[in-house]
Amino acid sequence: MPDFLPYLLIILAIIGLLAVVLEEVIHVNKAQVVLFLGALSWILLFAFSPDTHTHELVQEGLQENIGEIASLWLFLLAAMTFVAYLNKKGLIESLIYRFLPSQISERKLLLMTGLFSFVFSSLADNITATLISVALILSLNLSAAKTLRFATVVVFAVNSGGVAMITGDVTTLMIFLAGKVSITNLLLLSLPALTAVLLLTTMLSWSLRDHAMIQHKENDLAQVDLAIAAIFILTILATIAGNVVFDIPPVLSFLTGLSVMFLVARAYGEDTENHPILNYIRQIEFDTLLFFLGILLIVGSLKEIHALDSFVALYQHMPAWAANYLMGLLSAVIDNVPLTAALLKADVTMSLQEWMALTYAVGVGGSLLIIGSAAGIVAMSKINELTFGSYLKFFMALIIAYSAGYGSVLLLGHYVL
Repeated sequence: MPDFLPYLLIILAIIGLLAVVLEEVIHVNKAQVVLFLGALSWILLFAFSPDTHTHELVQEGLQENIGEIASLWLFLLAAMTFVAYLNKKGLIESLIYRFLPSQISERKLLLMTGLFSFVFSSLADNITATLISVALILSLNLSAAKTLRFATVVVFAVNSGGVAMITGDVTTLMIFLAGKVSITNLLLLSLPALTAVLLLTTMLSWSLRDHAMIQHKENDLAQVDLAIAAIFILTILATIAGNVVFDIPPVLSFLTGLSVMFLVARAYGEDTENHPILNYIRQIEFDTLLFFLGILLIVGSLKEIHALDSFVALYQHMPAWAANYLMGLLSAVIDNVPLTAALLKADVTMSLQEWMALTYAVGVGGSLLIIGSAAGIVAMSKINELTFGSYLKFFMALIIAYSAGYGSVLLLGHYVL
């Protein structure tokens, strides 16, 4: 392999990282950039393979990389299609307003908003959970200062809710698919994650004194909508049970659930020529899927040139619990997907307790800055008052909540595992 190639691939990876961080500045879609750079990196690896043996190693590396990406992609596609359908039909919105009274104290409303964001983000993707939570906040017509508090809780709660379920956060799914944690291990993370959300909500609710008026919205729900919602819940439960009892890969369970959704829609007459049920696949966030594809291709190419060994060195020079905490802080600046992918590809050796701590850290650490997570970016795009600077005002409360949650994970791992 030519001497210049490793340096060239590292430069391409840095360009991709900058494209992610500076997306709002350069106004170029990050998915488009990283997909191009990821594919180009592998092309260069093939083009500059000096001999047959190296070419075969690159071929094996690509096949492994593509296999990992396919499992992630298909799982997310199935889960996001379910959520796209239920959101389009207004079922999720109806569920929210059913539990909210016409008048409620702002403190209690902040708590309920945080709890809803936490629970819903464990079932749906972070983007959808954030969009629905933000829509609720904007409908309250709160002052700018109060809106910021609600938005901060939503961003933190959405990221926290996803860490304990493979349906809720991509980094959690990636760590699970790599065989580092089991579903039952992950479910234990919900307790420290919820503790951190409650702590943040308590800190930010101190200045809230007034009551809020809730304008309820009614959506006409057909029987088929309720049936598909039930299928979605049963698919999640079957995924957990099937993996624990029979070690069935989650992607198979979700693809089965998705096919059942299509068949039930057909049976109810929902799948028509003018409104085919398959159209809901087109409504999912393909930008997100393409971004994951590009990032994982880039990280996979870096593994081929052993550029990820520095991550292993970091864990050799400090305790794993400290390195994991640092990774959480880094995920507020560096996208947590490439960060997690790099750690997994570097094959860092850690105990189960330490992998669980990392899962929490990279899942929640992005909440510390508004640009550190997809939830933050989405919320910032929808709420005018929410900016990098205005969100930074709550940094102390966020770091306290994050640290408390991380510490709780370590205690949980020490006494329970």
